[in-house]
Amino acid sequence: MLARVHGQPGLHAAAELFKVLGHESRLTLLLLLATEPRTVGALVAATGSTQPLVSQHLRTLRQSGLVTATRHGREVTYRVTDEHVTHVVTDALAHVTEPTPQGRPHGPQEDHP
Repeated sequence: MLARVHGQPGLHAAAELFKVLGHESRLTLLLLLATEPRTVGALVAATGSTQPLVSQHLRTLRQSGLVTATRHGREVTYRVTDEHVTHVVTDALAHVTEPTPQGRPHGPQEDHP
């Protein structure tokens, strides 16, 4: 299998997916949307981020096909398009929080509490 890694179908698309997932705010939005569809206002309230910032991240997630938006009058409701993405995020969180044999979590240590 390792001989097939170079030129593996989907490798470029997977790298692009990880670029989109490479921001803590987008991971947070995906986890919130995995529990239930939400409006921008609900996401702003849940995250404490500003409306323009939440909207910017949602636009990135929509453009990459990770979330969809449905308009109901003046409100737009966002939802996760595919549960596989949520599993990628939760698996990554499980990986970085499980201790190594040295007793430390995997991955870089957080700069904030």
